[in-house]
Amino acid sequence: MPSQDKATSPSMQDTPEAGEGRRVLLAYFSRAGENYHYGGRSNLVVGNTEVLAGMIGNLIACDLHRIEAADPYPNGYDATVVRNVREQDGNARPAIASPLPAIEQYDTVLLASGIWNVRAPMIMATFAESYDFTGKTVHPVTTHAMSGLGTTERDYARSCPGATIGEGLAVRGEETRDAGPPVEAWLRRAGLLQG
Repeated sequence: MPSQDKATSPSMQDTPEAGEGRRVLLAYFSRAGENYHYGGRSNLVVGNTEVLAGMIGNLIACDLHRIEAADPYPNGYDATVVRNVREQDGNARPAIASPLPAIEQYDTVLLASGIWNVRAPMIMATFAESYDFTGKTVHPVTTHAMSGLGTTERDYARSCPGATIGEGLAVRGEETRDAGPPVEAWLRRAGLLQG
């Protein structure tokens, strides 16, 4: 399979205002390297979830935070699958390299990741369980091969007690780079993009 085009990495920049002056955090975990691609494999310079996070970050005012594993995941697809199964079976909480000090200033949190074996990677549970989400709205955002949102709505309801779980967004990994229209439509439905 040919490798994917290099995409622009998200960064803190001026973006349109979020609805009603709410402070929005987009916390995402993304893995580049060898990825599933229409039944085969493709090498991604920038992971699908990072591309999606950049797209959202260009459409709304939000702070972007990349969740990175203290022990990075392998570049190879099969090795990542083996590690993920081990972490899921052991209900692991992989350590995060540079955790955010706090999230109190945010009203809305978008938790974005791929879906691995029907669930978000276990590092997303590490992140979600590290903060108090009481009174916040949490929107699951996923890239996937065939599992949509997977179990994220249920898992984040459990990991983020006191939060309202809002409508999620699921984008097929292979279609991420062309997902602008459905992403904009979802942001409008979620009240995060005006107009």
